Amino acid sequence: MDERPLSPRDAGEVLTLQRAAYVSEAQVYGDPFLPPLTQTFADLERELSGPGIGIRDGGRLVGAVRWTVADGVAHIGRLMVAPDRQGRGIGTRLLRAAEAASGAAACELFTGHLSAGNVRLYEREGYAIVRRTTLREGVDLVHLRKECVSGRA
Repeated sequence: MDERPLSPRDAGEVLTLQRAAYVSEAQVYGDPFLPPLTQTFADLERELSGPGIGIRDGGRLVGAVRWTVADGVAHIGRLMVAPDRQGRGIGTRLLRAAEAASGAAACELFTGHLSAGNVRLYEREGYAIVRRTTLREGVDLVHLRKECVSGRA
């Protein structure tokens, strides 16, 4: 498996991966209109002009992550792994790669409150829950943060 930066030309593959990866989240929350499932190709293409990393296996995109940096904090988002490749360390590898590539003093991310596997991954990697916010009735977002040593995760 190889790790490569993402670019706007990867938008079609990333959108396909994103929709496949977030179907299980939609089922957990009973909401087929989660933002990752309704994002347009054009919006995703614009997002991919910023930093992101993909992991390919035999040419197939099996994982991806994107982030932004503001005021020394990396905001990590859309960490996703193909459903048939989950549980093999790809998500951990992507998270670590995004932290390192961001060069930020701290990293923040969020996930849904029912996404226990995601919370376990983030806590195992040194993130701590800092707050919860309500997205809508029945759905809370769990916000996590990790301080980085010398601007490195």
